[in-house]
Amino acid sequence: MVDSNVVLAGQMAGYTLYVLAIMALMAWFSYRVTKQTEQKGVKPAAFYSFVGVLIVLGVSLHITTYKTIPWAYLDHNRGTIEADRTFDIRIEKHRFQLPGEKLVINCGEKVLFKVSSDDLTYGFGLFRKDHSMVFQMQVIPGHINDILWHFERPGIFTIRSTEYSGPAGINMIIPDVVEVVCNHTNHD
Repeated sequence: MVDSNVVLAGQMAGYTLYVLAIMALMAWFSYRVTKQTEQKGVKPAAFYSFVGVLIVLGVSLHITTYKTIPWAYLDHNRGTIEADRTFDIRIEKHRFQLPGEKLVINCGEKVLFKVSSDDLTYGFGLFRKDHSMVFQMQVIPGHINDILWHFERPGIFTIRSTEYSGPAGINMIIPDVVEVVCNHTNHD
């Protein structure tokens, strides 16, 4: 599974170039329309060719980035994938109730986080040490709220509420509570 930071960097570069190409088209069109000359302006064939190239680029970007979204495979094949581990987490009165003091996950495991609430809508997010988000979901009372994630790299993560649930929600942070460990054995 590709790390979401890598996906974000790639998408930012690709979409930035795409937007710059669209802005170039707009600038070219605006310049040619407002230019005081006896020429007729932008030739339709050139204009529509450039628009066609932009459409092909845009669709290509979407198809390419779809294949790199880390959770797409898990979501699309959810019915056939079994979790290696399940954590049942409850949120009530602005507090996370975890199944243990620390949630330890082995590298390579697919983990199902089942999160429930009976009082308010909360958020459930997993964050890296640099405060960037790994994933998040809404936790709506009376509904099934779960997310399946495949952990491939070691790390220590913080759980935070990602949804406004009133002033007390600001304190819904449990630092360094999820640890992913990779036990590599040498067979030399």
